[in-house]
Amino acid sequence: MTDQVAPLAMFYKPGWENYQRAITQTIASLSSEQLALSLGPDQRSIGELLDHMIGARFNWFHLWMGEGDPHRDWNDDEENGEGNTAPTVYKPTSLVAMFEKSWRVISSALDRWTSADLEQVFPAPASHQQWLRNQGLEEEPPHTRLWIVWHVMEHEIYHGGELSLTLGTHGVDSFYTW
Repeated sequence: MTDQVAPLAMFYKPGWENYQRAITQTIASLSSEQLALSLGPDQRSIGELLDHMIGARFNWFHLWMGEGDPHRDWNDDEENGEGNTAPTVYKPTSLVAMFEKSWRVISSALDRWTSADLEQVFPAPASHQQWLRNQGLEEEPPHTRLWIVWHVMEHEIYHGGELSLTLGTHGVDSFYTW
């Protein structure tokens, strides 16, 4: 008997896919100037927030679990100010492309993983552990694939609320997932 696709993936993939669609539609409607808006001087701009969300997808899905090709699935074809000392100017098209590329990796993985796959345990990447040590922090324990998937989802929900608040504070329509 072959292991079936995980029932949890069937439960949470449609909602996450809807969230993905709503967030990319919102990003596509923004200007670079709007992406520079924040809640305050010590808060991330909308562009930084979105970049942070993409970074979390890359960190957990690629660095921790090895999903996706780093040159094809996680590489931004447009330059977003890399190597530049000036503040980054985020481009809506670039951010949308990265959300779409990273979603393809996530969606493919959710379709492929079985219940047994969700229990697989992953140690933290050595580079992450070294960074934690350099910060004087405790090392990260290993996590199951199921824990990682939930963690990325809750991270996106949390920052989606922050994104919605920032947009609304500046009079920009927020994104809706229903």
